[in-house]
Amino acid sequence: MLSLEFFTQLEEIVGAVNFFRDDASLSVYSADKSENKGSVDVAVRPRTVTEVASVARLCNESHVPLTVRGAGTGYTGGAVPIHGGVVMSMERFTRVIEIDEMNLLAIVEPNVITGDLQRTVEGVGLFYPPDPASLNQSVIGGNVAECAGGPRAFKYGTTKNYVLGLEAVLPTGEVVKTGGKTIKNVVGYDLTKLIVGSEGTLAIITKVILRLIPKPRSRETLRATFTSIDSAVKAVVGLIQERIIPAAMELIDQKSLDAVAQYLEDRTLAPDGTAALLLIEVDGTEVAVGQEAALVKTACVRAGATEVLRSTNDDERNELWRVRREISPSLRMIADLKINHDVVVPRSGISSLFEFIQQLREQFDLTIACFGHIGDGNIHVNIMIDPKDAKAVSRSRQAELALFTEVVRLEGSISGEHGIGLSKASFLGMELSDETISLMKRLKQAFDPNGILNPGKIFPED
Repeated sequence: MLSLEFFTQLEEIVGAVNFFRDDASLSVYSADKSENKGSVDVAVRPRTVTEVASVARLCNESHVPLTVRGAGTGYTGGAVPIHGGVVMSMERFTRVIEIDEMNLLAIVEPNVITGDLQRTVEGVGLFYPPDPASLNQSVIGGNVAECAGGPRAFKYGTTKNYVLGLEAVLPTGEVVKTGGKTIKNVVGYDLTKLIVGSEGTLAIITKVILRLIPKPRSRETLRATFTSIDSAVKAVVGLIQERIIPAAMELIDQKSLDAVAQYLEDRTLAPDGTAALLLIEVDGTEVAVGQEAALVKTACVRAGATEVLRSTNDDERNELWRVRREISPSLRMIADLKINHDVVVPRSGISSLFEFIQQLREQFDLTIACFGHIGDGNIHVNIMIDPKDAKAVSRSRQAELALFTEVVRLEGSISGEHGIGLSKASFLGMELSDETISLMKRLKQAFDPNGILNPGKIFPED
């Protein structure tokens, strides 16, 4: 039980209007987009770095768990407070502090919405490539904490490739600055990259310096449909052999397409009988885009595409991408529970992965819908079940374990962009050795000696 004195001190730091103990507020702050639900004693919304540091220091001195959250759009329970204590919401840190056109960088606070930042920098001819599917809801701080990816990762990389520096508060209350405004920096350990992707377990991010690049002058999207997954993969292989690196390359399977058609009552986004659909976007100069789009079409036709559509303007481009945006809400038509895994394998293993997933469907009598970023081998495997069907839940857990085992065998990873969080902590040892996990735990101890910051995440608890 937390003391009245603790609550009083906490309220004094953030002010009464940013201090919450009512049931309605605590319910919101105890969950994220995953199916996990935690418990929290109090939630606070600081506005300054000083307030963040004071809250962290108080929690550390009192040995009270502290969980930090942004928009709560994570899929692995990273922002779920499973040991109670304090939830610190960064929702008031919403400023774009600077767009530096000369140095090609942006300085932002952690709760700037990713899509808003993209639109802001594109307004001055610059480009921030990382594009998670939740870009219009997720925030930069969460993207950094999870090292978010997205369709454009194949060509442009993920969030870690664009973070130049951070301002962060340690669990003990010290404020540290890592990296800076320069591309080159080899002074000391790269603490920036260590904090990126650490899932809120090492430090509290309060400011981010992001690298920007010039906005591509032109872009074009193509949609190709196939009668098999194999044919779609062959098209991708053909593109790579031609040394074409699309800005984005998405694969959607028949189960997902059928769900979208049912949800929208519209078959025009993918013809009936389509077993696989590729969305491929190329960008660059206008001349280069035209040439690459023609090569993409040729590679798809050569691989057996039944139809290839090319966008000629932004409206047509947005319509082609619509099928991808509608997948998540559409899958709710299939079942009430979606067990969503973002596994990743080398591109050479994609066909084998899909063959194995078909085996899982048959062996465990499950509906499994797949889509994802085929360019970098990151496939979202969605096991769809009725949560009230205990036997189906049991079969899904067996399939989940088999999936992870196969992914590791294919030299892939059990998480490409969602992180480990709470949902995958028990599987960590499948991919990482005991020695590697021990080293990570020692790093955690160095940053957080009392273990108060986001406890119970990444590492399985005894």
